[in-house]
Amino acid sequence: MTSFEEAETEETVTCLHLTFYHPGQDEKMMFRCLNFCKREQVRADDTAKFGRDSSVCRYNLMDTRVSRIQFSLQFYRKLHTSEYGFEIKNLSKKTKLTVNQTELGYLNKIDLPWKCIICFGDYQILAEIQEGEAVDYFETHLHLAEAPILQEKCLACLPSLQPIPENGISPSFVLSQGKSPTEIDENDL
Repeated sequence: MTSFEEAETEETVTCLHLTFYHPGQDEKMMFRCLNFCKREQVRADDTAKFGRDSSVCRYNLMDTRVSRIQFSLQFYRKLHTSEYGFEIKNLSKKTKLTVNQTELGYLNKIDLPWKCIICFGDYQILAEIQEGEAVDYFETHLHLAEAPILQEKCLACLPSLQPIPENGISPSFVLSQGKSPTEIDENDL
C-alpha cells in the first residue's frame, strides 16, 4: 500500500462566506480589523461574535454606532440529520437586525438561511453557506463589496415574505412568468 492509500479521508469544511458593505467604508474604514485575505477556522463550539468590543468579538467593526456585541453566529448540527447550519442572534439592545426581511429584536434568534442579507444600521452583509462535513470546526471567508448589496435586483433572488392573496397566486410569480397582470373574476377560478 502507498501512503496515499493509507491517508485519512479528507473532509470538506462548512464555510460561511460573508460579504460586507457600508456606504462610508472608504472614508471611515470600519472594516480595517477584518481579515479579507484568507479563510479563517473557527472551532465548532465557539460563537462567532461581531461588534466593536475587541475583547469579546472575534470580528471587529470599528464604528461607534455599532454595539459592543452586535450579533453572534453559532454553528450547530441539525437534529436527526448529518446537516449543519448556523443560528444568528441579535445581541444589540439598541439596534434591530434584519435577516432578509425578518426583523430580530434583542436576543431574538433564527436559523441563518443558506443565502441571505443581514442588515443593521447602514451595514449590509451577504451571507452564503457552503456546506461541508467536518464536525470540529467551520471556516469563515470575508469579502468586501464595492457596491451596495441590498438593491432591487438582489432582492429578487431572495425568498419573498409578502403575503399571498386568497387565490393562492403570488403577484411576483405571475410577473416572473413574463406576463402582465390581468384582472380575473373570482367566479372564473
